Amino acid sequence: MASTQMRVDHLAPLNGGGSAPSGNKDLASSPAQKKKAAEAIEKHLEPDTRRDGTQARESTVAAAREFEGWLTGPSLKTARKTWNEQLTTLMNRLGSEKAALRATNTIFQNTDTGVELGIRKSSPLDSF
Repeated sequence: MASTQMRVDHLAPLNGGGSAPSGNKDLASSPAQKKKAAEAIEKHLEPDTRRDGTQARESTVAAAREFEGWLTGPSLKTARKTWNEQLTTLMNRLGSEKAALRATNTIFQNTDTGVELGIRKSSPLDSF
């Protein structure tokens, strides 16, 4: 009887493979955990970050107005500009992380299907 296992170039390690630095041997979290993380970003991190960033921006604008004509005024305007850029970058990053968490299962599923199609031998039954 022929073996149904495939051997690429070596045997798998006895413990089932490598591990992440944290010691977790799982490749990734479950789809439910990814969904929960994406929802946490959407419901908490994004709105809280936007709210807090807006409050900080308003406070800096008010302080810059108070110090107009002083050497501190232009520095506060520069700080506000830098803060706005960093806030925008952070909000974009949160959005892309949320999207990536939601897309991960689709990417793995499409990759698995592509690999299957690439290594699967054709069969006369495929045309039916």
